[in-house]
Order: sequence, then structure tokens, then C-alpha cells
Amino acid sequence: MSDYDPIARLYDPWSASVVEDISFYVDEAVAARGTVVELGVGTGRIAIPTALAGVPVIGVDSSPGMLAVCAERGREAGVGPLLDLRPGDLRRPPVDERVRLVTCPFRAYLHLPSDEARLEALRAAGRLLEPGGRLVFDVFSPSAEDIAETDGLWLEREPAIWERADWDLEQQTLTLSVRGATGESTMTLWWLAPERWHALLAEAGFAVDACYGWFDRRPYTGGEDSVWIASRR
Repeated sequence: MSDYDPIARLYDPWSASVVEDISFYVDEAVAARGTVVELGVGTGRIAIPTALAGVPVIGVDSSPGMLAVCAERGREAGVGPLLDLRPGDLRRPPVDERVRLVTCPFRAYLHLPSDEARLEALRAAGRLLEPGGRLVFDVFSPSAEDIAETDGLWLEREPAIWERADWDLEQQTLTLSVRGATGESTMTLWWLAPERWHALLAEAGFAVDACYGWFDRRPYTGGEDSVWIASRR
């Protein structure tokens, strides 16, 4: 069972305020001019707006509960036929099609616990791409300020939804706990410095086209968030 299954019905209200990345990923999908593969599709926070823009999405996720919610939301939005939802892992996505764009939004690659797993996932994404196709994803590396303000504290992220972050600087892990009326779960995320992501992309056969510091496409000059666009070599 995925860590997200217990909070599948809680996920949308928990992430309700996260909207800054949606137009970025939709714009990338529209520009790709074809079907998009979204890894870690979840409940369709990105995929459904993408489908509403007329772009077919193959959505992969390890959580059956999240995929079920995504399917429901897609039908409610009238874009069910544009969503091809498949259970699967970031490292072994069940996709035979070749596309011009693969995305992995909302820091999903941080669920990978080692460089070996990251390289496996990046190479798997590369195999889904047509020559010159692009992988687009975002990750983060926390600031000292963020750690100091959140470590070990239960904070109300959204009304009646509580979140706790336990940071381990030595292991570079975030143990994230979420609880609300409809479920609770705890998961671990592993972060890296941007320089390491750049090296892993090169090792996996990608050329980095851009690294942004935010979804408004400002160049990365330091900070917590990094947004990557990389082309298959």
C-alpha cells in the first residue's frame, strides 16, 4: 500500500493552496503538442487542468486510492476520456508509448531514497521520450529558516488538516506526517542540492536546458525550490 492511500480523500483539501505550479506545467504540456506522461499524477491536481487545455495525459501513480480520486475528478470535470491512469512506480512506469514530454510535478522525485533509485527513475523517464523530448520536474532543498520554523511541530496547513515536519540534516530526510478527519499518514522524502540533481541528469543521459528558481521561470540563483527542464540526448 502507498503512503498516500490513507490520505487519498484528504489530499485535495491538504494541497488546496498549492496552485503556483499549475499554469507552468499546463503551458509545458500545451507546447509539447501531444500526449504527456505525468509521473506521480496523484489526484490530478496538474493532470486535470492539463486535460482541460485539450492535452491527453497518461498518468502514473503508485497509489490506487489517489488514482481513484483522479478518475472521479476527471469525470466530474468532463475530461475522463483524456486521462489514461495507470498504477505504477516512478522507476518502472508502465508506459510503452513514446512522447515529447514527461513531467514529475510537486517534488515527487523526493520519494526516491538513493542515487541508484534516482538514476533508475530518470533513465526510465528518458526511455519514454522521443529523441529531443523533455523531462520537466521540480524538487526542493530546505533552508535553515524553514527547518527552524517547522521542525517537530504540528502546524495547521489547511483548516482541520495538520502537518508535521521532522528534519534530519545528516541523512537529508524529511519525515512528513499529515492528519485530518478522513485519514492520516507519514512518509519520508530525501532531498539533494541542485548541483547533485544536475549531475544525476547528465549521468542519466539528459542535457539540462533550464533550471529555474520558481514557476515564473526566473533563473535559479539559490533558494529552496528548483524547477528543471532537461532534454533527452
